Amino acid sequence: MANNLAEEHLSVKGMPDILPEETVWWIYIEKILLNLMCQYGYQQIRLPLLEKTALFKRAVGETTDIVEKEMFNFFDEKNRSLSLRPEGTAGCVRSCIEHGLLRNVPQRLWYLGPMFRYEAPQKGRYRQFNQLGVECFGAVGWEIEVEQIAMFSRLWRLLGLEQAVQLEINNLGTADVRKNYTKDLVTYFTKHQSQLDLDSQRRLHTNPLRILDSKNPEMRTIIHGAPKLYDYLDQESLTSYQECKQQLLLLGINFIENPNIVRGLDYYTGMVWVWTSQSLGAQSDIGGGGRYDGLVEQLGGNPISSVGLAIGIERVMILLKQHNSTLNIANNLDGYLICVGPKALSQKFVIAEKIRDICPNFSFAVDLLGGNFKNQFKRADKSGAKVALILGEDEINTNSITVKYLRENLINEVDQKQQTTMRVEDLVNVLVAN
Repeated sequence: MANNLAEEHLSVKGMPDILPEETVWWIYIEKILLNLMCQYGYQQIRLPLLEKTALFKRAVGETTDIVEKEMFNFFDEKNRSLSLRPEGTAGCVRSCIEHGLLRNVPQRLWYLGPMFRYEAPQKGRYRQFNQLGVECFGAVGWEIEVEQIAMFSRLWRLLGLEQAVQLEINNLGTADVRKNYTKDLVTYFTKHQSQLDLDSQRRLHTNPLRILDSKNPEMRTIIHGAPKLYDYLDQESLTSYQECKQQLLLLGINFIENPNIVRGLDYYTGMVWVWTSQSLGAQSDIGGGGRYDGLVEQLGGNPISSVGLAIGIERVMILLKQHNSTLNIANNLDGYLICVGPKALSQKFVIAEKIRDICPNFSFAVDLLGGNFKNQFKRADKSGAKVALILGEDEINTNSITVKYLRENLINEVDQKQQTTMRVEDLVNVLVAN
């Protein structure tokens, strides 16, 4: 028990264990994600947890909260500064440049795994948290934004969460647009500097766009009166943005336009979006994405259009448990093998492997503690197994096995017996049916 562990032996704060009763939910979500990625032609890439610190400073932005306050940095034995990845896009771009993946475009990639940020642990966001990320390189027009939004709208439907999430969109325009807008934004907030909270005052001359994304309710009025980036957009950005919105409407994907969405990373340009949920409290973002056309060139590659998004798996799981009450996910076995008698005990693993050959999708455990039938049945029932497979002296002598149903609702409607004995080879007819 944790209470008996010395402090130095406890888990690191904000880096929780995922126990067996939780991993079944992870597996459920991951299977859906894997199939979804295949449906849309995305290929998996597996990236290292550690990157050189300079990569994130250059890609994410030195004045972002992530780089300034949230990264886990350390020096290795050769005095090189390394960081646990706080997000996935920078590492994915680095890998694509390093291995020449961008010579073949469009390149659709996805990844799944832990990210690390040193911040106060909160609901659905820990210091080690898990993200699914998708990136597409080489798609010039607005189509890829629509595809990625459609892909994740499908995910919410598959998970039964379409009524629990809200899509919010914005357009940040080109780098020149943002430059002109930022200048006027700084002028506006400077005039109202006394009304800014300490965090916004710090950002005023380093990353003023992030003031718009403040979660401080006392800042709402001042933010509402700020210049709107939409009014600064160039014609090309406006046209592309309108196309995206029309396509989303054609697909039946509802959205609201939120001029204060800026995303927390410096590399975004063009269209950006987030999915939010009121069920998550103040930290309502589930995930989001956008266009980052300049990042590949910024990191040393050739200029190429790029769009990506990421979602937080922990937050998806919270919503899944809250809004899909009919979903019954448990880490239960299909069966439990009970053995009594010296012949059965000597043959139990031979029989167990034979069953696995015959029924490869049937999950079961072999009892390892022994004892009488009563005690083994108690363990079988506690395991949550649907059936008990019974192997005794009689079964060994007749090359058979007995199947006992542990859950009443699984008893065959035609044959109301609670248990039946058959040849091992015939198990597939019973086990697959149940």
